[in-house]
Amino acid sequence: MRLKYSVLLLLLFGCGAHVARAQARDVDPGPIRSSAAYAEILLRKTELLADIESLSADYTESNPKMIDMRFELASLDRSLEKMFMVKPTETARLTPALGKLIVRRASLDAELNRLNRSYNKDHPEVKRARRRLEIFDSAIKEILG
Repeated sequence: MRLKYSVLLLLLFGCGAHVARAQARDVDPGPIRSSAAYAEILLRKTELLADIESLSADYTESNPKMIDMRFELASLDRSLEKMFMVKPTETARLTPALGKLIVRRASLDAELNRLNRSYNKDHPEVKRARRRLEIFDSAIKEILG
């Protein structure tokens, strides 16, 4: 019961912050929150929050798994910020494919962060991860404009 309640609170308050910022900009978050892209991102956020909650009993916050999950969660939050800047008249862009691109991009961002903690910025693995991330950023930018 505690897990469900914690995840629900995090989802409500986390998403509420995005809605408050959207309303402050006079943007109606309703069409964005009902988009397929938002649902895809919310699904991944929920999975991450549930995993963080279940692993927090066994791992400290400095554990690499916890760091990676929290970093991916933060990356998804930043992407939601950008998505809430989309005008309600342009919500047709918020497709399932965009949601999957954003979720995959957040995963790649966490992977790059993990590699940066282990290697220097000129390491071939870091360069490859950075390039993959740039490709996803380009595709997302192409859709969102």
